[in-house]
Amino acid sequence: MAKPVEPDNAIGRVSRMDAIVNSNVAGAALREAERKLDNLQTMLKKVDDVDFGICSRCKHPIPFKRLMLMPQSSLCVNCAK
Repeated sequence: MAKPVEPDNAIGRVSRMDAIVNSNVAGAALREAERKLDNLQTMLKKVDDVDFGICSRCKHPIPFKRLMLMPQSSLCVNCAK
């Protein structure tokens, strides 16, 4: 769905604009998923480090629930604001 809409595609103008918007939305979702995957892979490499689960800014422990919901997070809730 993220592929560009070809200009020779024989659809109406409104349908073509709708297809372009849908393509852009799908492309943005794909980029966000790729960014999240990169962050998760980076954190997976760090899971055995001594400082895993420690906020990289304030050096306080990141709450366990935050790590469970967002394992790619390197900041505590206060520093992420």
